[in-house]
Amino acid sequence: MILTRGARATGAVLSAVLAVIVACWLVRDARATDFGQLWRYWAGFQEARPQAAPATSSMDVVLFVVYVAVAVAALRTTAGAPALVVAGVVTLGVRLPGLWTIGNRRMESAYSDDLRSRALICAFVALAAGAAMIITAGAGRRPPADSYEPTPVGPGPGAGLLAFLALGAAGAVLIAWEIRQVVRYPEIFPDWYVGGDRIGQQLTGPPQGWATVVLALLCGLAGVSAVARARHARPFGLVAAALLLPGGVLGVTRIVHYDMFDHFGSLQAETRLVLLSWIFQGLAALAALLALAVPGQAGAPGHDPWSGGPGRGPAPWPGPAGPPYPGQRPPGYGYPQGGSGGFGPPPPPSQPPPGW
Repeated sequence: MILTRGARATGAVLSAVLAVIVACWLVRDARATDFGQLWRYWAGFQEARPQAAPATSSMDVVLFVVYVAVAVAALRTTAGAPALVVAGVVTLGVRLPGLWTIGNRRMESAYSDDLRSRALICAFVALAAGAAMIITAGAGRRPPADSYEPTPVGPGPGAGLLAFLALGAAGAVLIAWEIRQVVRYPEIFPDWYVGGDRIGQQLTGPPQGWATVVLALLCGLAGVSAVARARHARPFGLVAAALLLPGGVLGVTRIVHYDMFDHFGSLQAETRLVLLSWIFQGLAALAALLALAVPGQAGAPGHDPWSGGPGRGPAPWPGPAGPPYPGQRPPGYGYPQGGSGGFGPPPPPSQPPPGW
């Protein structure tokens, strides 16, 4: 199934609206704070002293890139339905907590009433746009008019297995650290996941525990879809890897900034595991991005020599003579020739959770 022209235009507009919302908040933070301090704040440097409380995190930069990419994909290809779905799902996941966290007492003390009102309006608009993207992707589908219209294609078998291992392992590591966080600091539950007065968070973002669980679930779904070579696996996996990457990159940045490897042997065992988890998260994200960047091989479009009609038949038999003898079909005929288809570990345990 592919998207109609109207659904593609609608999806592109909705994605562009989400990109504009994120861009406006990023511009606000860049103007209200020194950009160097904003970058240090995003990276988690203890000496960061922004002039005003930032409303965004590094996740918003990734979301902006995702929305722009989805808008372009919706305009340029008829096979963009999975991209619209994953963008809508992620939007619902990261913006939903804002409905009840923007008005809590901690937000009141950190941000002005005008800023919180704008953030609440943007949260409602983002949720409506995210839901509309999912509905558009489902309602705007149609069968291909001919065999030359591209349809979604999943990863190849090797790429799907690599993405499954990378994303599945990364998701498992994230969940393991969340379990450890609750066991070590039971008093922060449930504020760590649903927000509250005891846990600090960005104005436009979800609580850190909520965000990590959403990312872990997305990694698990994308990994299973990739190994099954499902048609939606590539956009889901690419978005999951893109959201996973900042945690690893910023974690490595903290390691280098504080020269942690110079004192690696003297650190506590759990702190060393945190550092290794940051590095693994970055490597897993890069591996998944590289594995899913190229679609798997699909059958060549055109006239199907076996059915006598147009369709997506198997790739032509190599050579000018065709099959070795009349009536012989290529091996595997009748089966698909290709597949269909600010997160991270908590700070080192020597420090309390952010905002504690």
